[in-house]
Amino acid sequence: MSPDHRTEDPYTPGHGSMAYLVRRYELDLDIRLSSNRLDGRARILATAAEELDAVVLSLAGLKASKVRINGAKPAKVVQRGETLVVRPGAPIPAGSDLELDIRYEGSPGPSHGVWGDIGWEELEDGVLVAGQPTGAPTWFPCNDHPQQKASFRITATTDSGYRVISNGLLVGQHRKSSRETWVYEQHEPMAPYLATLIIGRYRELELGRSGNEGTSLVTVRAAVPPTLHEEALSGLADQVRMVELFTELFGPYPFPEYTVVVTEDELEIPLEAQTLSIMGRNHITTDWDDQRLLAHELAHQWFGNSVTSAAWQDIWLHEGFACYAEWLWSEHAGRGTAQERAATAWRRLGSEPQDLEIGRPGPELMFDDRVYKRGALTLHAVRVAVGDPLFFRSLRTFGSEHRHANASTEDFLRVLDHVCAGVRGFTAHEVLERWLYQQALPGLPDADVIRT
Repeated sequence: MSPDHRTEDPYTPGHGSMAYLVRRYELDLDIRLSSNRLDGRARILATAAEELDAVVLSLAGLKASKVRINGAKPAKVVQRGETLVVRPGAPIPAGSDLELDIRYEGSPGPSHGVWGDIGWEELEDGVLVAGQPTGAPTWFPCNDHPQQKASFRITATTDSGYRVISNGLLVGQHRKSSRETWVYEQHEPMAPYLATLIIGRYRELELGRSGNEGTSLVTVRAAVPPTLHEEALSGLADQVRMVELFTELFGPYPFPEYTVVVTEDELEIPLEAQTLSIMGRNHITTDWDDQRLLAHELAHQWFGNSVTSAAWQDIWLHEGFACYAEWLWSEHAGRGTAQERAATAWRRLGSEPQDLEIGRPGPELMFDDRVYKRGALTLHAVRVAVGDPLFFRSLRTFGSEHRHANASTEDFLRVLDHVCAGVRGFTAHEVLERWLYQQALPGLPDADVIRT
């Protein structure tokens, strides 16, 4: 495989390859906060999908200092820009397993692009990683594609007195002198962009446990600075109830635990990561605008993290679903029906330019608010057309069939056609085509025809 022979997502050119499939990442990180220094080692276990004469990874702003492939020194290693190319001594046959062992170092920082600064970010007193969509390479070498879902083991050592938070379950912690090590295991497959590392002076709070009939208990936690303890208890009071509602509507929560991290810093927007949400101190009030964000980020655990779009073009499957979850929580909490929220969004969208197809928004606009709101309206239109029982059965079926995997709009369409086959006059293709692939805003669905 030549370095240019890659299966890229056109929305994130230069990132990701389908020539090999990663099964597991094992990261061992040493972080010096005062100097923002990262010394890392990444062990990457993968399988060649085709014969490989080179393995192409993404690594941004950090230098690969020592590389081994299948235990041997490579024939050649080339690092240019955000691309790391490793050439083995002999081609690796299709179907063969391979192991990369990469030591790397440097002063990490964000990657600059069309979506602003993404990835490693220094806080006033700590660090966080905002990975979506191409921030993962700012802290570890990876096959940076949403279809490259793998298990992770993340071991991070930093200054004592600080807490390291990452994806999955905390399986180890020990202190030696002035350094402390934290070990996390993410068993369920995770796309690289959903991996995160958060370091700060946090204390853990257990908010409660959620478990509906027939489901296992899910521990819901918060990690907050000591100065924000009371504010967090108030602002996060409904997190367990949100988990219970979404479990009922979307299916079992996909992971063993859920943690909301509240930073000492104010953040412009909250961030999602697998098993985690990251909120600024400015996002934990009881005001609706903050409560909806808490519901939105939680919903991504089902739609975005467990079910991950196969390509960034289908980002509405993440953001439209999470936005509609806001409206469902509003309805459940008595803060306005989904129809009322839909009407408000529809009126606002009607005053904005009608120049975006949200089913193919283009890379520059894939995080445009119109994708979020019109994506939610797409789901509301389906709900109105088929009624609550079939609508929520469709969401649960979609989540179950693609649990810990990838999906496309076409996959969602097939689920709708199967589950809602008996609804007279309903064609999923017609509804999705009108809302996703036409620029002009359709009329607001009439909630009076919802059948329960």
